[in-house]
Amino acid sequence: MALEMFAGLTRGAVAALLVHGTEEQKRTYIPNMLSGQWTGTMNLTEPHCGTDLGLMRSKAVRQADGSYSITGTKIFISGGEHDMTENIVHLVLARVEGAPAGIKGVSLFVVPKRLVNADGSLGAKNAVSCGSLEHKMGIHGNPTCVLNYEGATGWLVGRENKGMEAMFVMMNEARLGVGMQATAQAEIAYQNAANYAKERLQGRAIGAAAYPDKPADPIIVHPDVRRTLQGIRAFNEGARALVMFTALRNDVAHRSDDAALKEANDDYMGLITPVIKGVLSDRGFANAVSAQQMFGGHGYIVETGAEQFVRDARITMLYEGANGIQALDLVGRKLQRNNGRAIQALLAEIDRFIEDNSGRDGIATAVVALRDAVSDLKKATGTLMTFAMKNPNDAIAGSTDYMHLLGLLAIGYMWAMMLVTAQEKIAAGDTSDYLAAKLSTGTFFLERILPETALLLRRISAGGKSIIDVPAEAF
Repeated sequence: MALEMFAGLTRGAVAALLVHGTEEQKRTYIPNMLSGQWTGTMNLTEPHCGTDLGLMRSKAVRQADGSYSITGTKIFISGGEHDMTENIVHLVLARVEGAPAGIKGVSLFVVPKRLVNADGSLGAKNAVSCGSLEHKMGIHGNPTCVLNYEGATGWLVGRENKGMEAMFVMMNEARLGVGMQATAQAEIAYQNAANYAKERLQGRAIGAAAYPDKPADPIIVHPDVRRTLQGIRAFNEGARALVMFTALRNDVAHRSDDAALKEANDDYMGLITPVIKGVLSDRGFANAVSAQQMFGGHGYIVETGAEQFVRDARITMLYEGANGIQALDLVGRKLQRNNGRAIQALLAEIDRFIEDNSGRDGIATAVVALRDAVSDLKKATGTLMTFAMKNPNDAIAGSTDYMHLLGLLAIGYMWAMMLVTAQEKIAAGDTSDYLAAKLSTGTFFLERILPETALLLRRISAGGKSIIDVPAEAF
């Protein structure tokens, strides 16, 4: 995961330059970044400001040649300094002298570690240096740096005072990538735990020994071990399906010539991006912990590798916007945009699926579970809208629960579609173990995980009084 971050951040920086960079900037940086000769970073956080970037102090001073002199300190910069590639292309947020206060006065700049000559060769080292490397809980293979800009030469990307507009291209791509990282960590943790459970001899199966010729049975025979592993697997496979489903819609949003189709998929991307980042990383970390549990005490020592999956997965809940911010973005901005057009379209799509498959043999349980979850989301959405008109804090108090409710419904929708496909293939004569496993795993999700939406609805409906009315001194 630590190594992949170099490529992931570079791809994000390329995306921002493709959308907002000048033709000269694209020619100068993108070919070498895509080839892997250079890497890229994003520089947002400062010692005194993380989420609230309006407090930013890094400054940019216009120069006679059209460049800017960048001065300031950035922290938590992944891949900020290393000698793995010959150059590092930093995308840096800073405030141009005289810019408006707050987030409206922030601009984005491309600031290479080494300046690039007109012929594309590398020139002098720029005035950016690594102040220190952070000592972290995980992702030890990626240098997380304090970067000091001391009059470094940079060039404006996009328009002055519109830096967040450009940076969000990179951030949104990174948020989708983080959801994938968390799912990948949970998956490798699951695979190791499942292998261990089939090999580790401990105790006997209830009723009779499963392997009487051995001194004990493997722990995979125990129901609670199977419950744990099936829970991880069911979420992981549904989450992967959601990522692929979303990737397809992202391609349509970017490449379709149909304006209405493009708009519909843009709406979907705005709605689901915080869900993929927040829900997949929350559950991904929890699933990595559950996988570690399968090893018992052996999961707490480094030899098995289980503890590294937990340590590495933990960062996914924090960077690219902590998950509470994802929930706030979803409920405070994305849900209400265009009078709720995105959530209404998604609910209508799932309703059509339920209607089309309500009479299908073998899918009745999935349809009922999906219908219940849709009902819970509709009630939760109506409740939040009512709260927002009376007391916005009541709505925001339920934002994390709402994000997870929407995430579970989205993954439940994926599983329902996969079950339909699996049954169609079985009916056509495919008797593979793969399809049988899809049916059992999907049924587990729909019967044992998706019903959590009812609990989340109950929490949302409670409002925020027991949260908001507690004085700060009581904590």
